[in-house]
Amino acid sequence: MPQMPADRQTGGPADRQGASGLGSALANCINLSNLTLCVMSNQIGAMGASGLGSALANCINLSNLTLDLKFTNIEDEGTSGLGSALANFINLSNLTLNLSCNVIGDEGTSGLGSALANCINLSNLTLFLESMDKSQEFKVISKCLKSKRLVVFKTEFE
Repeated sequence: MPQMPADRQTGGPADRQGASGLGSALANCINLSNLTLCVMSNQIGAMGASGLGSALANCINLSNLTLDLKFTNIEDEGTSGLGSALANFINLSNLTLNLSCNVIGDEGTSGLGSALANCINLSNLTLFLESMDKSQEFKVISKCLKSKRLVVFKTEFE
């Protein structure tokens, strides 16, 4: 069987569709309150990350979420899209988000930071930002610290 090469910038079609398909399947689990999802090293790209986030937004009872998106090529668009979706999780209180080893610029970090600051019930946030530009890390952190309900905030980066 021939193999389909992955597009290094945005992820291959199978990875993007797989991430969106997984999100769509999970969207049917409306009573889901705890989710740990590791898609690390799968090249889901911006479209996959945005699709996954949008589909998960239907999980309105989600209160604990761990997303490992290390080495997924989500870039600015995917980071902003994911952040926008996370801001709609009205019951989300605990979030662990690993965005390490992705190239994320001004647009992505600004969108993510603003969205996380608007997660109204978020009280515990852990961000993994390894290999991200230091100025981008500080943008995310400064915006997250504006959240009034955030009790525990941890970042991990090198």
